[in-house]
Amino acid sequence: MPFGPHPHRGMETVTFIIEGDIVHKDTGGHQSIIKAGGVQWMTAGSGLMHAELSSEEFKKEGGPLEILQLWVNLPARLKMTSPSYMGLQKEEIPSTTVDEGKVQVKVVSGQFEKTSGAFDTLTPVSLATIHMKTGGIFATKVPTEHTILCYIIRGSVQVMGEVVGMRNLIEFSPDDEMVQLEATKDAVVLFGHAKPLGEPVVSGGPFVMNTQAEIHQAYEDFHNGKFGVWQD
Repeated sequence: MPFGPHPHRGMETVTFIIEGDIVHKDTGGHQSIIKAGGVQWMTAGSGLMHAELSSEEFKKEGGPLEILQLWVNLPARLKMTSPSYMGLQKEEIPSTTVDEGKVQVKVVSGQFEKTSGAFDTLTPVSLATIHMKTGGIFATKVPTEHTILCYIIRGSVQVMGEVVGMRNLIEFSPDDEMVQLEATKDAVVLFGHAKPLGEPVVSGGPFVMNTQAEIHQAYEDFHNGKFGVWQD
């Protein structure tokens, strides 16, 4: 870091801080320092600029830094919604345990069993980080019309008899609503699912819209200062 001031429109960024920390700052007036295990959810909507920096403490002391950022597309009806931001620390994200405590599920959005997610989202997106001890089993049902995101951050898991190691994305068949993961070594998994929007997607740099004309308009609006004024 730093990843300096840059604009977004038409989508949301969901940032998982795996190690280190992130200072968030945007033209909506939001600012925070989120540490390892925390999550940031920013709705760019109609447009804003933000920057991702390292804290003064981290720059002084150093150490490993790892983040994962997802871009969540907004439907056409919400592309121009007002921007917003929330950053939560590790302890502010609800969790529950399964399989006799061998699996901890940190529920970021949506709901897992009786635990509701930390973030109220504009669209029904379910996201969680799953912390698994060796031999632990995570099992859940996902509607067959949903697309699943399953990324192995740490360790390895067994799925349908196949072992999948870290930094791999698992693709599931839509035929079966039951998903089961078994940790073959201590593992951390990013897991999510949602129903596809079924709309055209056109991206251009940091903008995600439905048409090329909307991308051109986003660039024009940005250059005309409609995404706010950056204050150092």
